[in-house]
Amino acid sequence: MNWQQYLKSFKNYLKLERSLSDNSIEAYLRDVEKLWQFCDSEYGNPSPTQIDLNHLRSFLKQIAEWGISARSQARIISGLKAFFKFLLLEDIVSIDPTELLEAPKLSRKLPEVLSVEEINLIEVQIDRSKPEGERNLAIIETMYSCGLRVSEVIGLQISNLYLNEGFIRVTGKGNKERLVPIGSSATKYIKLYTNSIRNHQTIKPEAEDILFLNRRGNKLTREMVFMVIKDLVRKAGIEKNVSPHTFRHSFATHLIEGGADLRAVQEMLGHESITTTEIYTHLDRDFLKSAILQFHPRSKML
Repeated sequence: MNWQQYLKSFKNYLKLERSLSDNSIEAYLRDVEKLWQFCDSEYGNPSPTQIDLNHLRSFLKQIAEWGISARSQARIISGLKAFFKFLLLEDIVSIDPTELLEAPKLSRKLPEVLSVEEINLIEVQIDRSKPEGERNLAIIETMYSCGLRVSEVIGLQISNLYLNEGFIRVTGKGNKERLVPIGSSATKYIKLYTNSIRNHQTIKPEAEDILFLNRRGNKLTREMVFMVIKDLVRKAGIEKNVSPHTFRHSFATHLIEGGADLRAVQEMLGHESITTTEIYTHLDRDFLKSAILQFHPRSKML
């Protein structure tokens, strides 16, 4: 088998067994193709079964010299590890050459977070006299109440709303579903939007089960939600770099600051690994200081 055939089998594995999204699959394939092109150029095109740790280290040195960032290097390594793990599972190789491959150290950038007051200030900027105003308020409340990604909120289906029970069913990355609790405020604004605005729209057949619609009765785009958020933030005079994802960050941070269990937050966010959720354990220093003064035995006054 040549590289092309291995890649085809790898693609089927990612799709059928790993249930990854099309975007993730394409990213993994691009990572392996970079290695293939490098080995073809530098080593006379060895087959994947002939690749060893030295090939991989030379490849990483090369992409670093190309100016590829440490974060992108780490993502490429992740793709290569997935590929050779697949070859190992299929008994195509007996040794995984990526096992001793070290990813570059990454500095974890803390996500931008909004305070409750800033979220309220953003919502105040919404003109609720316009039909899209009720929709935009419901979108923001849903993102913040449930910690949804922008792709999840625009794809939210009416058939997956269990508002009376206080839950919604969300389809996340890799088409994985999860149940997420929804607060009373978001529930109220969703009902206001559906009853007063959405029920009076002419809806496209393909969007009949989609909750949030544009003026033409079709599914919203990610770009549209970004534009709405950016406009509201500007009007609110908030200078932070705010995107739809900021409401997800804020949801997680506020939960953990309030004492929520990290595993529960992981489940609600739909993170595959707890290490992804751990970034939200950053808390402001005043919060940490007050917690230590209140609870640490050596901080008690004699």
